Amino acid sequence: MTFKVAVAGASGYAGGEVLRLLADHPQLDVVAAGAHSNAGEYITAVHPHLSAYGDRRFTPTAPEAFADADLVVMTLPHGQSAALAAQLPAGQKIVDLGADHRLENAAEWESYYAGPHAGTWTYGLPELPGQRERIAAADRVAATGCYAVATILALRPLLDAGIASPEDVVVVAASGTSGAGNAPKKNLLASEVSGSISAYKVGAHQHVPEIKQASGAASVSMTPLLAPMPRGILSTVTAKPAAEVTAADVRAALGKAYDGEHFVHVLREGQWPATASVFGTNAVQLQGTVDKDSGRIIVTAAIDNLGKGAAAQVVQCANLMLGLPEAAGLTVNGVAP
Repeated sequence: MTFKVAVAGASGYAGGEVLRLLADHPQLDVVAAGAHSNAGEYITAVHPHLSAYGDRRFTPTAPEAFADADLVVMTLPHGQSAALAAQLPAGQKIVDLGADHRLENAAEWESYYAGPHAGTWTYGLPELPGQRERIAAADRVAATGCYAVATILALRPLLDAGIASPEDVVVVAASGTSGAGNAPKKNLLASEVSGSISAYKVGAHQHVPEIKQASGAASVSMTPLLAPMPRGILSTVTAKPAAEVTAADVRAALGKAYDGEHFVHVLREGQWPATASVFGTNAVQLQGTVDKDSGRIIVTAAIDNLGKGAAAQVVQCANLMLGLPEAAGLTVNGVAP
């Protein structure tokens, strides 16, 4: 059986990656690719790498353009998804890649984002305990933030196993420039980014409340870094041990949490995650140890911010919502060199 999918915000980086994945999906067909300023243009004028859409044009991002879709993917800027979702039929399935419906706490939403809280949808991270079943049963799913995916999957098993304290979690995570979108900005010019790595939104990143909500952490200090690469996230999470713990204990907790998971891979001892290894995939690489000097637990995770951190995660959720094989149209094999 084939299902019809519409994509809102299809002219952006994440929207383009959704289109790329759906072009090769065996059971999902794109019936509308919505855009704002690019409406009416050929898709390949914005995404020249998407040859499969050579004769297709962007439609306006309007409810009537999505009326025939079985599922709508929204890759809109934060604060814009809720208004569009309110105009779509109640029974139409939606996966929202924006932040509008991720948080449960309205006060935290208003503290980190502009505008009123739009309500909470089912959280779209299938690898969390019990979440796969909730996503499969939902009509409205809020996909996770890119930094949040890598950090939550690194941290949650430590807290569930009781080997790490939920207090004083420290995250240092580097992201490729595509995480900032494709709007022209001076700090994203090649001459500004090349040969440099810089911190931003230090101590006030919007993914912190999401990380706390989904991992069980009580306090998180996060330093995001902009890295001179187009895509990828490397997140290093450190936490105080709740009791005496060894590197083997950390690896055992990760292994138990993700035993049998198709997309999450705990690497062999001594091998550490790299963004190049997950380029273009829905895969997550994890490795953990205990710091020899401080005794803190360290877990590092690598994802593709446009893959598992965005578009590929959306397709994974869509598969579950439509009763399709969870891995359909997705890969764990990266591209190298």
